Amino acid sequence: MVEEKIFNGENYFKCSICGFFYKKEQLAQKCEDFCKDYNGCNLEITKHTVKVN
Repeated sequence: MVEEKIFNGENYFKCSICGFFYKKEQLAQKCEDFCKDYNGCNLEITKHTVKVN
């Protein structure tokens, strides 16, 4: 299940499998689905990750 996190007042969504963060929940869900199905990440999806501190 995608997790919603708030950093510096902004919402981010985290893939619960690989731990990557996204600004859009839909991308985090696609990432999580791919991780589950293929036991790895998809570069077309992960190019949209964001760094959060």
